[in-house]
Amino acid sequence: MTRMDPVADALINLKNSDIASKKQCFFRPASKLLGEILRVMQKKGYLSTFEFIDDGREGIYRVELMGKINQCRAIKPRYATKRSGFEKYEKRYLPSKDVGILIVSTPKGVLTHDEAKKQGVGGRLLAYVY
Repeated sequence: MTRMDPVADALINLKNSDIASKKQCFFRPASKLLGEILRVMQKKGYLSTFEFIDDGREGIYRVELMGKINQCRAIKPRYATKRSGFEKYEKRYLPSKDVGILIVSTPKGVLTHDEAKKQGVGGRLLAYVY
């Protein structure tokens, strides 16, 4: 099986497991980018815990779910945006003001759109969660 976008596959797997009321889910391949996205989701309260399991190949992430994800998807293509351009994408991807987060890859690391605005940086949109 060829994977075109491991981040998109992992986020869809995460959402489907959460909707099915599973307590945990596993996905591979485990990348650093995916780990940073999971860290942001955990910090914002969408996930309980996650851990990297080294299986000698590409690695696996084990994620403990809390049942708080309504929707989470990768944004394709990964739009580049300035610090002043987040509002356009908030309106497009999030259901309403102050609900959910956009996950952005910036020069200062992977952040939410609110943190990127506060730090005054733009970046590439990776995913959204609410």
